[in-house]
Amino acid sequence: MRNLFSRLLGRGEDAHPFCSAVVAAAGSSRRMGGENKLLLPLEGIPVVVRTLLALDGAELVDEIVVASREEDLLEIGRLCRDYGVAKPVKLVRGGETRLDSVYAACLECRADAALVAVHDGARPLAEPELIDRVTALAARTGAAAPAVPVKDTIKVARDGVVESTPDRSALRAIQTPQVFDAQLLRAALQAALAAGEAVTDDCAAVERLGKQIYLTEGSYQNIKITTPEDMLMASAILQWREARA
Repeated sequence: MRNLFSRLLGRGEDAHPFCSAVVAAAGSSRRMGGENKLLLPLEGIPVVVRTLLALDGAELVDEIVVASREEDLLEIGRLCRDYGVAKPVKLVRGGETRLDSVYAACLECRADAALVAVHDGARPLAEPELIDRVTALAARTGAAAPAVPVKDTIKVARDGVVESTPDRSALRAIQTPQVFDAQLLRAALQAALAAGEAVTDDCAAVERLGKQIYLTEGSYQNIKITTPEDMLMASAILQWREARA
């Protein structure tokens, strides 16, 4: 029987390329009132632990590198041990911006990593199947991300006045993990840093180099914890999953 990578990729190879997962976990949690959202309990388990366990359960991820605030490094290391994260985990001090943190973590990935999957520490509900699907697509294309169609009508506005209404059918909400050829991602991040570009995700850094990003089906459950309301929604999703199990 062909392994998961072979089935997802549609080819006959058995070995998958080494993939390092970078977890961006050094944010300020400003919109959570300054309390570190990643350490808050979500249905009894810290948010960051749920994120790490999802990556730990993904068959195509081989190691995990976490970029966190310096004051949280020891606690995240302890949580990895207490909750039994089985894959190798490296902890690095994050930078002033997300871009700085992801680049610092990329430099600590294993030298022979062919792929790097960048995942928000605050997306604890990504399921291993989604992570593997994006990783397999990136192995074929060099750059991939999960996405979902937007549900709301989007307006482009300036100074409180609507300027235009984009065609909603063409709009997608991009999620993480975003997975890239390792050399491509490092070059893209380095170029964005050198230019002082304030990119909001890693796809944007790669797009600056003129590279195409290939999308695969994301999940409306793969929400990012940003505000207290998101914690309520995440709890409801987990309770719903438990009821269906």
